[in-house]
Amino acid sequence: MAEVDQLIAEWRTVPEVADQLGMDVAKVRQLLRERKLLAVRTDGVLKVPAAFVQADAVLKGLPGTLTVLADAGFSDDEALRWLFTPDQSLPGSPVQALVENRGTEVKRRAQALAL
Repeated sequence: MAEVDQLIAEWRTVPEVADQLGMDVAKVRQLLRERKLLAVRTDGVLKVPAAFVQADAVLKGLPGTLTVLADAGFSDDEALRWLFTPDQSLPGSPVQALVENRGTEVKRRAQALAL
């Protein structure tokens, strides 16, 4: 887990994500169950990478990318690690590319992992 903590600089708790998205905590937990968001538990607190929520919405392209990674057999920790690890071919990290609306490139790379 320390490796993921080193890659991800900023986190939000589930209530903070709920506030940012304008929904209740139960709905955020549903997004987590449906793998439209990912979270990790640190010190007993469930936390979501801050980059996964942009303005008042889930980061565009994230749910589809998470599905592709899950289909490729990635655990939540492995998916987080992949999303936040810099990739010279993008350039930047996959999550950075999603923030910059380059989701097609990210999905293409994620699909290649499943081959």
